[in-house]
Amino acid sequence: MPAPVVAVVLKGWPRLSETFIAQELVALEQRGFALRLYSLRHPTDAKVHAIAQRLVAPVTYLPEYLHQEPTRVWRGWRRARALSGYARALSTWRADFARDRTRNRLRRFGQALVLASELGDDVSHLYAHFLHTPASVARYAALMRRLPWSVSAHAKDIWTTPDWEKREKLLDARWAVTCTREGAAHLAALAPGKVRHVPHGIDLTRFPPFGDAAVVRDGSDAGDPVTILSVGRAVEKKGYDDLLDALARLPRTLHWRFVHLGGGPLRDALKAKAAGLGLAARIEWRGPATQDEVLVALRHADIFVLASRVAADGDRDGLPNVLLEAMSQRRAVLATAAAAIPEAVTDGLTGALVAPGSPDALARRLAALIAEPWARAQFGDAAAERVRRDFAFQRCIGGIVDAFGPSLRRGIEPSRAAE
Repeated sequence: MPAPVVAVVLKGWPRLSETFIAQELVALEQRGFALRLYSLRHPTDAKVHAIAQRLVAPVTYLPEYLHQEPTRVWRGWRRARALSGYARALSTWRADFARDRTRNRLRRFGQALVLASELGDDVSHLYAHFLHTPASVARYAALMRRLPWSVSAHAKDIWTTPDWEKREKLLDARWAVTCTREGAAHLAALAPGKVRHVPHGIDLTRFPPFGDAAVVRDGSDAGDPVTILSVGRAVEKKGYDDLLDALARLPRTLHWRFVHLGGGPLRDALKAKAAGLGLAARIEWRGPATQDEVLVALRHADIFVLASRVAADGDRDGLPNVLLEAMSQRRAVLATAAAAIPEAVTDGLTGALVAPGSPDALARRLAALIAEPWARAQFGDAAAERVRRDFAFQRCIGGIVDAFGPSLRRGIEPSRAAE
């Protein structure tokens, strides 16, 4: 008898900024789950992480815009309206649309029609990554097919989705997980008993300990500057304009270089700002990078910096995985006490924290770390130990496996499950 299939609904696949999803899905396959992916968007990144290429599950791309595939949408409606749960799904959507009269809401129902009509009879559960649009599509389709569904919530989807929508989705879902204690507390207040805290964690087999020799760079040698690294999309919540202002405030006697990895819509504006601050010669903008490239960059860096903050629309980070990756490599971390970052970084122990939106404070702590390699080494050692103890992926993935329960797993060799 074939294994029951979990249909995974994603905003886009694959995406460079979502290695945590690829990591989880590969691990679920290794632990006996049969997956089938349904993506709301086609990929836009020029590069693909190696971990994403290990996934066996087939991928189906739903109509990104309904007018682009009208025949497929019409066929989906014809089939879906014959399903026993169609009336309830339509009623649910109408209630949602009455409070959110947007094209986006129309598009999600159209995508759900296609998803529900194309799901195989072997699908027994729908699982959405992100509580906003992917969860809407999964929920409508699950109602049509009378199937259970669940959701993994992360950051933007938690903080920019209306409370009424989050509450109703969570109450309707079989279960929900989220990766930070902050997010879990917020969602649990809306739907008690439905939400579990399961950190993403990082796979230490792909980020093995890095025991480099003692580094004594202290910013005094122009020929051997301290390397400051940051990895993240150039968007408002990452606070890169604050970081540039902080770099401009560093003492002229200190020698440093800044390396940024990541794409994003604000990248050109940040380059222009850096030039205006007279920093262009000290900054290298490398663009989007694979996880292997990030690892190499981390091992060449002396300090890792994130200046996260809450964006004007409420968007914010959860606990950025790249922060844990930097900590795993014994890098000294300087970050803001924004969102869930303090869940991993304890100021003065596993790194340094400053208030969000404070370039002056960021500059002061950064100057101290540049000049004090011994402090960087202490932070790095403590950070690596924190990751090993609290964020090892092989332990974290157990929370997702337990949430699904044993009925969706098939028998596999124990050795493979441990890969």
